[in-house]
Amino acid sequence: MISVIICSVRPEELESVKENIAKTIGVQHEVIGIDNRAGQKGICEIYNEGTQRANFDVLCFMHEDITMLTEHWGEKVLEIFSKNPKLGLLGIAGGGYKSLAPSSWYNYHLQENGGFYCNLVQGYKHSGKPDMPDYRNPKNEMLSKVACVDGCWFCVPKSVALKYPFDQNLLRKFHGYDLDFAISISQEYEAAVTFEVLLKHFSEGNFNKEWMDEILKVHKKWGKLLPINVDGIPEQHLKRIERHALEVFLQQSLNNEYYSKSELIKLIWSTRHSRVATLSFPYKLISKLLKMKKGDPIT
Repeated sequence: MISVIICSVRPEELESVKENIAKTIGVQHEVIGIDNRAGQKGICEIYNEGTQRANFDVLCFMHEDITMLTEHWGEKVLEIFSKNPKLGLLGIAGGGYKSLAPSSWYNYHLQENGGFYCNLVQGYKHSGKPDMPDYRNPKNEMLSKVACVDGCWFCVPKSVALKYPFDQNLLRKFHGYDLDFAISISQEYEAAVTFEVLLKHFSEGNFNKEWMDEILKVHKKWGKLLPINVDGIPEQHLKRIERHALEVFLQQSLNNEYYSKSELIKLIWSTRHSRVATLSFPYKLISKLLKMKKGDPIT
């Protein structure tokens, strides 16, 4: 039995996905669609409200611009949780390494990286590009442990969502909630990507400054826990690859005119509690930043 929780801004999409869920889920369920057309609440507040209203023990948080393609996917979700008692978060896309350097659930700028795990059909309603099946299963597994998952669709035991609620005080908009939640539950539970559930997500992400502002809040909050190294990159390599990724981020931020150097220094200082940060780690990054100029090449 599954409670599906949706933050809705388009009633016609909500009705469509409700019909799709009813045809495909294969188990007793409820859909808690919370109308947020006015945009007065952030998605964390909506998801916490949905958690409190849910009647069933497994929750599925999903966007409304999704079509589930797997028949009886609810049965598969319940089976996965029943066989994996330490599992606290199940998604259809995620990364095996969550960097200290600011990023989404996968950081493309790492010189060494964890796996990219994904099983979905990606639509591009904003750019008009053709749909793209995106299947990446580097370990050839049905269930792969990851550090964090994508927020378009993920499932959680209700007990976990109650113990580790979405941080509605920190994140008041519509970004960063998936990353924050994954890091939060990692203190006690595991996260994983399943390759037994397939869906189509109709829209691509919008990685603008508003998105980055929320991501930085998450990184400053969890500096002590990052990086999360589920895929086992050699620990002795992490300082080097994180320093390089942070240098790339700093130069990109200057080139995009997202943040001033004083704002970036505050971010650098928040990394000092990470296990990969030696005493000199933030000071060397600050020294590097002070020499950077807008328009310098990213190396």
